[in-house]
Amino acid sequence: MTARGVLAVVFRLQSVFGLVIVFAAAIVFSPRRGGDLVFLDSQNLFNVVRAISEIGIIAVGMTLVILVGGIDLSVGSVVGLASVGAAELLTSGWGLVPGVLTILAVGLVFGVVQGIASARFRIQAFIVTLAGMQIARGLARMWSGGEGVSITYGDGPGQAPVPFSLLGERTFGGVVPIPALIFAAIAALAVLLLRSSAFARHVYAIGGNEKAAVLSGVPVTRVKILVFGLCGLLAAVAGIVHAGQLNFGGPNDGTGYELNAIAAVVIGGTSLTGGRGSVSGTVAGALLVGVLDNILQLNDIDSNVQLIVVGVVIVLAAGVQRLRPAIA
Repeated sequence: MTARGVLAVVFRLQSVFGLVIVFAAAIVFSPRRGGDLVFLDSQNLFNVVRAISEIGIIAVGMTLVILVGGIDLSVGSVVGLASVGAAELLTSGWGLVPGVLTILAVGLVFGVVQGIASARFRIQAFIVTLAGMQIARGLARMWSGGEGVSITYGDGPGQAPVPFSLLGERTFGGVVPIPALIFAAIAALAVLLLRSSAFARHVYAIGGNEKAAVLSGVPVTRVKILVFGLCGLLAAVAGIVHAGQLNFGGPNDGTGYELNAIAAVVIGGTSLTGGRGSVSGTVAGALLVGVLDNILQLNDIDSNVQLIVVGVVIVLAAGVQRLRPAIA
């Protein structure tokens, strides 16, 4: 393999190499308990995955949006709207399936409306979703009366169906968190979708060169609307998972989640200009941030320093992307 080919592989797998480096550093700097590395404890490793599950679910949808050259700043607010909606409906006598399906429909419709505004009416996605962020947050506060909604379980009035509490549980011997399984399933489906479908070819074509895609007969408007709809749907899934994990839905839940999701996508190697990237890279990016946060917390590093470190990693990832076109 030529040097150019090696560089191409390195850039394509930048998030994986980054994750391996951070994981190795976490092992080296892990504190010990009873002679064992705390970081490598199975409970701790699955805590990392549980901690990133909501952001990871959102980041999968964000990857699709960014691949077509868009952005969605509303996802954090949609998480708040979905968590409040799930808490309100399930404690108001709604069954589990109707309640969850209704919230998923809310997220889907919210995303589709934003997609229509951006793709059909040619309003910049940044502006549309910035407005959507405010609208979703306002709707969440109106729905909840500006207060959080606690979730208790049972068959009595004001109680949610007991199966919903499974979102806060662990399976496979009490080790693997349910939200981690949901994240893994969604990521796996998205990876398959982007590897073996006409939809994937359309997504990459639009992000690579939208004018050429139009001339090639790609249904650009329809694909963009679908992508924003999927992003809204996944934000609603994350909101439902959030409510189930915390037994609570609050109108301010999800604040800042959009930035964390974008960070995972960028660190994962997806170009913010669209047309290049992958869901597998995004998953690796989310895990990288999760491992980094975890080892800093295990070493009692100040939370403000943690933010600085993650910010530096994002800048480095963006810098690598800037180098990529020139030498790979």
